[in-house]
Amino acid sequence: MNENIYKRRDFLGNVVKAGAAGILATPALDRFIPFDTLTVSQVIDRILAEVPGGKLNDTVDTLKSGSGDQVVTGIVTTMFATVKVIETAAKMKANFIIAHEPSFYNHPDDRNWVEHNEVVKEKIALLEKHQMAVWRFHDYWHRMKPDGILHGVLLKMGWLTYNTREETVFQIPAQPLGDIMRTLKQTLTIPHLRYIGDPAATCSIIALLPGATGGQKQLSTGISSKADLIIVGESSEWETPEYIRDARALGKPVSLIVLGHAYSEEPGMEWLVQWLQPKLPGIRISHIASGEPFSWG
Repeated sequence: MNENIYKRRDFLGNVVKAGAAGILATPALDRFIPFDTLTVSQVIDRILAEVPGGKLNDTVDTLKSGSGDQVVTGIVTTMFATVKVIETAAKMKANFIIAHEPSFYNHPDDRNWVEHNEVVKEKIALLEKHQMAVWRFHDYWHRMKPDGILHGVLLKMGWLTYNTREETVFQIPAQPLGDIMRTLKQTLTIPHLRYIGDPAATCSIIALLPGATGGQKQLSTGISSKADLIIVGESSEWETPEYIRDARALGKPVSLIVLGHAYSEEPGMEWLVQWLQPKLPGIRISHIASGEPFSWG
């Protein structure tokens, strides 16, 4: 028999063996289960398999409603699982909401945080009516490399190509503060911004901290990087804003932009759709922006 035939047989045999070994070595992710029978828990497991460091012992990323055993009919990503988001998801025939922030108005989602809270009771009833599972994806999404929220924000802003001095510090082409504000409003679809500074002031080194990272983190990042501009999602008004006001009064050319918590992180949950869909090709995944809760008088 031709020697090439033996070589080909050996090659194919090795491929089959390697494939079998790969399957056996792969973590149990139920990867061969049809997508139309995947449960909430199985979807969560597929996500957590991608997180550096594996599962956390102490995390707020838990199921807030529904059952891990229920079969997923569709997934919605959002910042907040608001009443409107829940109702919209139900109309879309989706029964699994992945939210970045709490559903019951406090960080650990303690339903008894405030006694006699009728809104909590009615929201629970709404979730049960639609058999809606809600899972918080906060700690793990921030642990991704790169940070899932920050990556989505930078993608939306068009800043992915700028050199990073550290994860949340960027050096952009020097431009007036006013131009940066216009860019943020346009790319992040924000109607109003709060800021401290001179719109004509030139900014190049930017500390970008979406969400509510706290005054200590905001200030330490801004000070250590010698940032011209600190951009935050939200801040207690007695912390970073008062520091910026005094710093400017003392002649330090530093500015502040407050985006709003939801606006500052929503792009990261929008990006989650793009990240997650290839891992679950048989499940419809959509993003619903929960939006800003405030009106402007």
